[in-house]
Parts: sequence; structure tokens; C-alpha cells
Amino acid sequence: MAVGEPEPERTSRAGRNLSAALIVGIALFAVVVAALFLWPPGVVLLLALLVALGATEVAHALRRVGMNPTVVPVAISAAAIVLSAYVSALTAPSAPLLPAPVGPVLRWGVVGLAVIWCLAWRMTRGAQGYARDAAASVFIVGYLGVLASFVGLIIALPDGQWKLAVAFCCVVGSDTGGYILGATLGKHPMAPKISPKKTWEGMVGSVLLAGAVGIVLTVVVLHLPWWLGLVLALLMVVFGTLGDLVASLIKRDVGIKDMSSVLPGHGGIMERLDSMLFAMPVAYLVFFAYLWWQISAAP
Repeated sequence: MAVGEPEPERTSRAGRNLSAALIVGIALFAVVVAALFLWPPGVVLLLALLVALGATEVAHALRRVGMNPTVVPVAISAAAIVLSAYVSALTAPSAPLLPAPVGPVLRWGVVGLAVIWCLAWRMTRGAQGYARDAAASVFIVGYLGVLASFVGLIIALPDGQWKLAVAFCCVVGSDTGGYILGATLGKHPMAPKISPKKTWEGMVGSVLLAGAVGIVLTVVVLHLPWWLGLVLALLMVVFGTLGDLVASLIKRDVGIKDMSSVLPGHGGIMERLDSMLFAMPVAYLVFFAYLWWQISAAP
């Protein structure tokens, strides 16, 4: 390197700017954690915004393969589903806000209206390509809006903000452990046709770190059995990885590396949401099943 020439930026094996990725990652984590404990509804509002932006990213990506989803209805509908799920969950005895029957009606009513809006909006462009474009719109609403809405349902559970924090940390632990072991020891691709850089060694790292995080936080923070933390962590690894692979398939199909470049060192909003989208519904089911088991087993 010549004298006076700036030092090149450090990049990962995936070609990411490590410094930028670290700074952005810590900032995002800090914002989410601060909102989670200072004002839990703020997490839902932040998620609704991210989901709207993510829906826009996916909509523009699908246009590369001839699909033309209705961007405005898709983005607004996905965000509305996230918000309505949280509000509807507040009909639970632990956090009554609305009369009990209103909750399910509100949540599924918004989902139904979202689908209708997307289908009706596309009618103005005629019959040519209607089925293809309408299917793309409904796909995005379900993929982002419905899956992300489980975050609000988790927060509405008893001690919901703590439960969400534990599930969130398990997913982060899975991503971090997978990256560390995959980058240093990864030699055996797990899904070479989908994501060549994802290895079985990385999966071991995901299980180890997420398992440790899940067990410790479940016992120390939630005061629940260690085995529940282990089950949660393993499911977060499996379904978080599945979400990452599905996102990779979409990007590979449309011929892009990242959905956008809005987050330095990370890519687009979807690069941060893909694992969470698949993991959070499962986390909700784990916590709900354990809560139901506790109630059923009570004398």
C-alpha cells in the first residue's frame, strides 16, 4: 500500500463492510432494546415502519421478474396488520383494552380488508398479468404483515416484553454463532444451491450460542425452566435459518444480492427481518403453549 493511501475497509467473507455492519447492528439492537423496556408499544410501531419498508423492497425486487405488486396498498396493509395484531391482543385478561370479542374480529378483519384492497387496487391496470401481480401482492402481505404480527402478540403476553427480548436474543445468538463458526471453520455447505456460504459448521455455532443464550436468559430473566429455553433456542435456530434461506431463494430468483443498500454493512431492511419473520410465530407458539400448560396443570 502506497504511503498516504487510505487503508482499505475490512470486509467479511460475504463481502460486507465489517465496521459499518458492527456499528449499524449495535445501533439497531440498542434502539429495539430501549424501546422494548421504556415503551413496549414503540417496538410495534418501529416494526410496522420496518415492515412497510421491507414490503416496498420486496415489491421492487419482484418487478425484476415481471411481477408488479401494488406497492402502496402492500406497504400500508402489511404495517396495518402488525399494528392491529398488537391492539387485538390487548383484549387478553392480562392487558384488557377492548372487549374480548373485538380482538379476533379486528385482527382478521384487517387481514381480510388488506387482501381485498390489494386485489381491488390492481384492477385498474386491466386483465393482462392480473393473476400474477395480485398473487405477488398477497404474497408480500402474508410474508411480511402476517408473520411479523406475531411480535405484537408476544408483547401482549404476560411479561411479554421480556419474552420477546429472550426470543430476539436467541435469533441474534443464532446469527452471530453461525457467522463466527461459519466464517472460521465453515467447509461443508448446508444448502449450496440456495445459500453457498451457509455451512453445517455455522449451524453448529448457531445451536451452541443460541442454546447458551436461550437457557441462561430463560432461567435468569423469565424464571422459567432451562429446558424451555433450550427448546426455544433450537426452534429459533431452525426457523430463523429457514427464514434466511427463503429470503435467499427470493433474491437468487430475482437476481440480486441484497434487497437494497439502506443499511450500511447489512444491505436492506429485509436482510435484518428475514430470520425474525419465521422465528417469531414459533416463539409465540412456544410461550403460549407453556402458558396454557401451566394453566391446565394448576390445581
